[in-house]
Amino acid sequence: MSKLKSAVGLALSLLIAMPPGAFASSHREAPITALDHTADITDFYAFVSYDHPDRVTFILNVDPFLQPSNGPNYFPFDPSLVYQIKVDNNWDAREDVTFQFRFKTHILDAGLPVGYAGAGNGISAPANSPSPVAPGTPIVPPAITSLTGEGAAGLSLQQTFTVDMIKHDRHTELTNTTGSPLIAVPSNVGPRTMPDYDALAAQGIYNLQGRDGASDIRVFAGTVADPFFIDLGATFDSLNYRAGTGVEALTAAQDANDQLNSAPDSVAGFNVNTIAIEVPIRLLTSDGEIHAATDPKGTIGAWATTSRTEVTIRRSPSPMQNFGRLAQVQRFGNPLINELIIGTGSKDFWSMSEPVNDTQFASFDLDPLIARVFNTVYGFKIPTPPRTDLLPLVTYAAPIAPKGTPAGPIADLMRLNTGVPPTPMAQRKRLGLIAGDAAGFPNGRRLTDDVVDIVERVGIGGILSGPTFDVAPNNLLGDGVNAPDVPPQETFPYVHYAYSGRNSRHISPGDPTGCGNQPTSSSSQNSDAAPANQGGSAPCPVD
Repeated sequence: MSKLKSAVGLALSLLIAMPPGAFASSHREAPITALDHTADITDFYAFVSYDHPDRVTFILNVDPFLQPSNGPNYFPFDPSLVYQIKVDNNWDAREDVTFQFRFKTHILDAGLPVGYAGAGNGISAPANSPSPVAPGTPIVPPAITSLTGEGAAGLSLQQTFTVDMIKHDRHTELTNTTGSPLIAVPSNVGPRTMPDYDALAAQGIYNLQGRDGASDIRVFAGTVADPFFIDLGATFDSLNYRAGTGVEALTAAQDANDQLNSAPDSVAGFNVNTIAIEVPIRLLTSDGEIHAATDPKGTIGAWATTSRTEVTIRRSPSPMQNFGRLAQVQRFGNPLINELIIGTGSKDFWSMSEPVNDTQFASFDLDPLIARVFNTVYGFKIPTPPRTDLLPLVTYAAPIAPKGTPAGPIADLMRLNTGVPPTPMAQRKRLGLIAGDAAGFPNGRRLTDDVVDIVERVGIGGILSGPTFDVAPNNLLGDGVNAPDVPPQETFPYVHYAYSGRNSRHISPGDPTGCGNQPTSSSSQNSDAAPANQGGSAPCPVD
């Protein structure tokens, strides 16, 4: 605690200004992205890879609340956008390493009225087919079992993408080690069209290489199950929460079970578009070396952005043209900042600003309105502003960065100490760092980190400000959703593959199957037994 307070004291002199954003996942959180959903960054994750501790995995999710059955074109990435992941490795809140992703759409069968089609070995016209289509003429292509070549005849809407790395103003194209194009994984249409979707999706994991020794990089892009978890309905119904004690706090028993959902998961059953890239730590640090957790050079800051080109020309049937300078639409560092901390009148400006200029948003962190709302609605104590206990979330400071790390400017970055090894699955804690799990949020962010509960306890309850606030209900705040509805994978790309458009449905509160359990495809990863994270077989309470 003393280290936290000393870091706060150093940074406080920098902070007499206006609003930042530093807390939550962002599904349609700003006016501009509510209208421009393909540019909406829903979540950003950064963590040391579980099975490759010499690498970091970044996951950028965009385009929220994708209904799995919503054909016929489903959810392609936006070719007019440039998706970027940026890394600061010298504590100045400016990008030193950037990964850029651009997508291009190809319509391979212009006569097909849907984006994807297929069944079995293909279906031909029957004996009674009227002219001019002769009996035996191929009509329905074979089921889609491959992203290219044989088995991909029904993949009419195809998206390829490119990956570029920028370091020291030097652009390096990262290409598939096989020389083949990079293809985004389409949404899971259903078992007739895509009978083994997990195997199909796994084909979208590519190994990349580039000049100057860029290697051991993996990438995946496609539609997946949204890994975020939250009771959105209760949150935005003026904090009308249903779990626990009635003051937006969990019971001790609910809090102790990291796999228990005692309220509905509003994101359950929805897909999202994801870009995942695994990068050797040596490509991210300032000196190209791997450092111990006690070495300041091992701590980086990362954030994601979406940007549009100044000019887009649509002239059918000619391909879309995009050119000109980039205009940033959205950025994302820490979860729930723009969604719950930044005032609505400043959200768009914040989204288009650079993190290095976040001092202008400091007043939102120093006296968060959301904390006062909780204080008003539920009556429990909150720290007196200025909330200096929150400054370590927006500077390089303990307990994430080691002693001797320059604090740098106030900036919303996802800070990650790459020297901290990944926590084994059995010891992982959903509450991350505040529960003693050194590899969890806010030291980076993993797919299972319960950022809603963490942010509520730290940002609203003020549990880091001293023992006066590290008590119930402050240290039990939570929405009642402790885990995602389907488990992520333990290896790259970590995300759970997309829900089936044909065979999945949203679970209604009170259904006997529990809260959020999703029937999925019949193949390996999607057919894993339902995790015990839905409160067992009991239905979720809704009142």
